Amino acid sequence: MPDDSARPQRTSPLTRSLLAPNAGPMTLDGTNTYLIGAPDSRSIVVVDPGPLDEGHLSTLAASGRVELVLITHRHADHTAASERFAALTNAPIRAFDPAYCVNGDPLVDGEQLSAAGTSIRVVATPGHTDDSICLHLPGDGLTGSVLTGDTILGRGTSIIDGALADYLASLEALRALGPATVLPAHGPILPDLAAICTAYLAHRHERLDQVRAALATFGSEATVAEVTDLVYAQMDAAVRLAAEASVRAQLAYLREPR
Repeated sequence: MPDDSARPQRTSPLTRSLLAPNAGPMTLDGTNTYLIGAPDSRSIVVVDPGPLDEGHLSTLAASGRVELVLITHRHADHTAASERFAALTNAPIRAFDPAYCVNGDPLVDGEQLSAAGTSIRVVATPGHTDDSICLHLPGDGLTGSVLTGDTILGRGTSIIDGALADYLASLEALRALGPATVLPAHGPILPDLAAICTAYLAHRHERLDQVRAALATFGSEATVAEVTDLVYAQMDAAVRLAAEASVRAQLAYLREPR
């Protein structure tokens, strides 16, 4: 029997995804590389070519004429294959951060892209990283869809490797898009973007309350390690650095003058 997991799987009327073979504590089942294209289009847009895995890249390159490659943010599990994939396909690679573009211009917040028979709107969503973007496909099914990168995951919650204030604002902006289908870079598809954003916002404010309680215990000059030990007491050691990144962002947020 052929292995269907090695082929792009339909994820919405306008998208398919191919799971990269890089499962781990930080990547869950692996990185979802998305292929965007109208049913009658011979070309595709590839989002996040992923890690440098030749089998993964070959399958992507054979899935249609690659017209454009888009990057949701800078982390290596999304970008390590960029230069190799550009060489394989001759397609320009565009990202919000110019450092991750290959033969393409940087993306701009609010930019409307027309490619592979689809309309794609770029939504800047800093917070997970300062260069994070999401991609809104308003014509994808009845409610549209949003490729959320790591801003929203299909399982669990994302780390904050940027500014928490930015992340909270990004969640509010995404919530305003309504009940769109969530197409995350890690984990399964989710049905209602607005509901997920509401849950994420509640989680973040709950964490802030826990950090405030930790500061009351240790004092206002508590270290990241002290707060992490208390707030993330049940955490897997494999994700310790991620937890510390989120705590660092939370402490910076609470210590900012308002």
